[in-house]
Amino acid sequence: MANVIGVRFKAGGKVYYFDPGGLDIQKDDYVIVETSRGTECGEVSQGPHEVPESNIVKPLKEVTRPADDADIRRMKQNREDESKAFDVCEERIAKHGLEMKLIDVEYTFDRSKILFYFTADGRVDFRDLVKDLAGVFRTRIELRQIGVRDESKMLGGLGICGQPFCCSRFLTDFQPVSIKMAKEQGLSLNPTKISGACGRLMCCLAYEQPAYEFLTGITPGVTSYVHTPDGDGTVCEVNVISGNLRVRLDKSPDLPKTYHRDQVALLRAASKKGSRRKGAGAVPPPQKAAEQPAPAQESAPPQAPPPPAPSPASPQREAAPKEEGNAPKPAKRRRRGPRRGGKPQNGPAQG
Repeated sequence: MANVIGVRFKAGGKVYYFDPGGLDIQKDDYVIVETSRGTECGEVSQGPHEVPESNIVKPLKEVTRPADDADIRRMKQNREDESKAFDVCEERIAKHGLEMKLIDVEYTFDRSKILFYFTADGRVDFRDLVKDLAGVFRTRIELRQIGVRDESKMLGGLGICGQPFCCSRFLTDFQPVSIKMAKEQGLSLNPTKISGACGRLMCCLAYEQPAYEFLTGITPGVTSYVHTPDGDGTVCEVNVISGNLRVRLDKSPDLPKTYHRDQVALLRAASKKGSRRKGAGAVPPPQKAAEQPAPAQESAPPQAPPPPAPSPASPQREAAPKEEGNAPKPAKRRRRGPRRGGKPQNGPAQG
């Protein structure tokens, strides 16, 4: 275990671990640290605490010093200058006619570099733009192309649930999201209902998936055969969040009743294929097994008709194909008539 503090350099950004180095640092304080981009001033989002060594990215750097009032004023001045640099960069982009959308601008703490974040459909040749911006700001310029999910994280907004974006509020990393998660959570596969403002699948599908997997494991699925206080029946509808099941009882299949998953006992689990194909109107498997033998006897395949009886006048003509496998040649020799001016042919032709 290692004693660390969590530092965040931007609102809604990723939290990085640093060694407090024996300094008295508390949450919401500002500290000066060394990063891959140089000296930075960040806010302490997590006070001193211990974490496993496996969760730390080596090497673990120490905090340089706590930030004073001058450092905080300098950081605020950088934020004000970022908005001015944003307007200048947009003018230069329009001047060069580049097909790119500027998203955000960020100054490093020591003002040795300015980072411009943008989105574009493809690759953009911005070499002339970099030269133009370097002549205006007299510092190092760096342009970074980001994706649509990073754009939503930086800009923020409200999702279809009415809450601020999860990515800009508390998510630090983007997890892979698949359409399989929407299927397992029982959501509509309409892209407009399961996609976020960025046009990709909603991030909440990923971090809610473990909860759905647990609830699905303890809840009988559709077409499962269960025992209820009112008798046995087949599950025709499931709500894994509330735990309520609609069961079609054997004694009254036309009037399904609602039970909680704690009130029923699973007698036979439903197969995945059966639940997809039959859905709510599935019939219990025991009844299907009792009805299967009768249709099998009625729909027995007809037997092939017996082969025709051989003609009594020519028994050898029918036997020849079975023995030799070549009927035409013997038949032609047998149909020959008597030779001209001679006696009828009694034996095979002489070669």
